[in-house]
Amino acid sequence: MKRSTVGSITTPKYIEWWSKRINDNIPGPSQGDSQPTGKYLQVVPSELEIIRQDFERITSDLEKKIEQVEEEKINLRLNMDVQKLEIEKLRK
Repeated sequence: MKRSTVGSITTPKYIEWWSKRINDNIPGPSQGDSQPTGKYLQVVPSELEIIRQDFERITSDLEKKIEQVEEEKINLRLNMDVQKLEIEKLRK
């Protein structure tokens, strides 16, 4: 692009505009007005991500239930052992 000036016609406004000019006349963002774009952008999870999260939640729930059942199983075995000992004592 040719740049020509006639005498000292360039004004401070023009010099400021020229310094901000990027990519053939498209002004760049000004530093004072810019706000974080994260404020305006929202990440929307994909369908696959939603399914994965549901799967992980269900798996976690099932693992907790398995732990509870195993504890109950251990408690029942202990109760059974105690009852066997009591029966043996009664027989003697």
